[in-house]
Amino acid sequence: MLTQAPRGTRDMLPQDAYLWHMLEAKMRELAALWGYREIRTPIFEHTELFLRGVGGTTDIVTKEMYTFKDKGDRSITLRPEGTAGAVRAFLEGRLYAEPLPSKVYYLAAPIFRYENPQAGRLREHHQFGMECFGGKEPTVEAELINLLMTLLSSLGLTGLTVHINSIGCKCCRPRYGEALRAYLGDRLNDMCEDCRTRFDKNPLRILDCKQEKCKAIVKDAPSILDSLCDDCKAHFEKLQGLLTAQGIPFAVDPTIVRGLDYYTRTVFEVIMQTGREGLALCGGGRYDNLVEELGGPETPAAGFGLGLERILLELRNRNLTPPAPAAADVYVANIGAESLTDAFVFTQKLRAQGVRSESDLCGRSLKAQFKYADKLGVKYIVLVGGEELERGTVKLRDLSTREETEYPLSEAPALIAGLIGKEA
Repeated sequence: MLTQAPRGTRDMLPQDAYLWHMLEAKMRELAALWGYREIRTPIFEHTELFLRGVGGTTDIVTKEMYTFKDKGDRSITLRPEGTAGAVRAFLEGRLYAEPLPSKVYYLAAPIFRYENPQAGRLREHHQFGMECFGGKEPTVEAELINLLMTLLSSLGLTGLTVHINSIGCKCCRPRYGEALRAYLGDRLNDMCEDCRTRFDKNPLRILDCKQEKCKAIVKDAPSILDSLCDDCKAHFEKLQGLLTAQGIPFAVDPTIVRGLDYYTRTVFEVIMQTGREGLALCGGGRYDNLVEELGGPETPAAGFGLGLERILLELRNRNLTPPAPAAADVYVANIGAESLTDAFVFTQKLRAQGVRSESDLCGRSLKAQFKYADKLGVKYIVLVGGEELERGTVKLRDLSTREETEYPLSEAPALIAGLIGKEA
């Protein structure tokens, strides 16, 4: 028997489901408030979509994708990130023909990356992502960042700062590439194999290397901010003004390039201070060329991705998770085997009134039923059977006060529903 989930995957167990529901409910609420509509895309796509969209020099494409041939000999890849699939759906669904901007979000979307599993980073994890198609102004990024900060703050997370950078456009980025190559040329032999490969293909990727020796070398590299064209510079300055106007704390960080080739101009990460170091909770940016590169019309766009497992981990680490709700409001106990059917039917009538109810399914004694009801965390027990049932009534016991009230059997479901509704 296989008794373990594959490495880098994790089950969501019933006792944890309420945390996911809480987080998802907040995300849906804010998405609706900001005018974003839900989109759902397949968990696998044609591999070419990610080769063209994500970029051949990224770690995702070169090392981390789950790619296989299907029975039709087509190359298929499990979704390694959310944006490329959202762009494909934007084009295939002709959303570009609707009034722009088109604002979409995806929630609890499975993401698959073959990497070394660690805390908050799994081979299968789930993302909340938002994409805005058709907005060219930096108000798009400012809006997305505002939503992220509002979400994370509402969960109780503190010490949040937005780190922003501009990586330019296809007009000014080549100029920076030349400056970066000139700086790295004499140091290339001291860098890792990946960075030596990136040197010719996409030197900007070198700034994203996680190896300490490479990070030390690029520490004093030229800043891309010194190579921005006038349009990119104006866009970046306007974004900073918008963040300041919203009271959002931010820091300009020229080392942020993000791990995907499609980004242009703005890139950002939300950093949470943890002791001496900062932890990147999520990130995103602008990708003005991706829609066109995938065969669509010229369409500016921006978005972000946020890992749900990462956020839940940080909430647990900081004791910010709310207590689990009771599994039911009412437990219907049968006093004996002769009242089992009556208790079962009464439970269904309570549920028809919208009352979360449970009754015995395991043949327990009355004492064992009380113990089970206590474990469920219910506030009320309804006793069905005995003399009360003979005279057409049931008894409601409030477990917090030990008070008991007798109700007519025919009226009890509605009366109990009204009682619980007042307390909600």
